[in-house]
Amino acid sequence: MPKNLEIKASLPSIRTALATCRRIGARRAGTLLQTDTYFKVTKGRLKLREINDKKFELIYYVRANQRGSRYSDYTVVPVEQPGPTKPVCSSIFGVNVVVRKSRTLFLYRNARIHLDRVRGLGTFIEFEVLVGRGRKQAAQLMDYLVREFGISRRSGIAGSYEDLLSLK
Repeated sequence: MPKNLEIKASLPSIRTALATCRRIGARRAGTLLQTDTYFKVTKGRLKLREINDKKFELIYYVRANQRGSRYSDYTVVPVEQPGPTKPVCSSIFGVNVVVRKSRTLFLYRNARIHLDRVRGLGTFIEFEVLVGRGRKQAAQLMDYLVREFGISRRSGIAGSYEDLLSLK
């Protein structure tokens, strides 16, 4: 399974985050309208992601629910026939929650910077650093991003949008 190091935090100002992306030289990769249907599983998380109504993928991942940065093991499976996938998975697992968001994606080195507007929750920032060049490099890049964007590790969100919406 691939691995990344990630952190998610509440974002008080998307404008400030956009300015920081420009300042550090992050490359804007587009705006993604995403619907994530989270299924009820006993270990990890399983979701069907619909991106701009054109791309579909099943994503399974396992990570600790802790504040600050955390490692995540994940698998992404492209879905060629999205029509029957959601009803089949819903029948097998049951649906926990559906998350709808607009994600502005930036790329910086081996990191993805997500500026998210999540329906019913607000605005968030998330960094995902791919651990392809080793844990040390991933941790150093994460530290740099956290510092540049002024994110307090203590203000990080322990769970996922799934957890936050389930609490509402």
